[in-house]
Amino acid sequence: MLTNEENPKDGRAMLTNEVRQELIQAARLARQWAYVPYSHYAVGAAVLTASGRIYDGVNIENAAYPDTVCAERVAIFKAVSEGERQLTALAVVTSNGGSPCGSCRQVMAEFGLDTLVIIADDQGQIFHELKVAELLPGAFTPKDLPEFECPPESDHTG
Repeated sequence: MLTNEENPKDGRAMLTNEVRQELIQAARLARQWAYVPYSHYAVGAAVLTASGRIYDGVNIENAAYPDTVCAERVAIFKAVSEGERQLTALAVVTSNGGSPCGSCRQVMAEFGLDTLVIIADDQGQIFHELKVAELLPGAFTPKDLPEFECPPESDHTG
């Protein structure tokens, strides 16, 4: 799923174009299931885990607005609920290439600051491709907690 080439700027493995497109397409297809009766702003997300599985998610709104959940978190929570702990990449698709919110960025940071984030529009045009650490500089991670012990099977590097 990843190429053997590394990005000369930061040393991380790059996704193949095929995998990048598969991830964006999964997020695009998921968007149709978004529940957005209030904002009408559908978001689809797809996360690729270290095991090679892809989990998708959509935003789900609620009349009590704070109870709304974003597509990125739905996809990540689906992966985590299936035992995944290491994220490789995440694609987010909106009508206009909107960026993940702060809460989603914090959840992404929990599972790896080196996770690649691809932000695209509903036509598949990529607006940004960057690491979680670039989306959330100075992220608060479990390492910031006193007497931190990394949970088994998690990757808090970065």
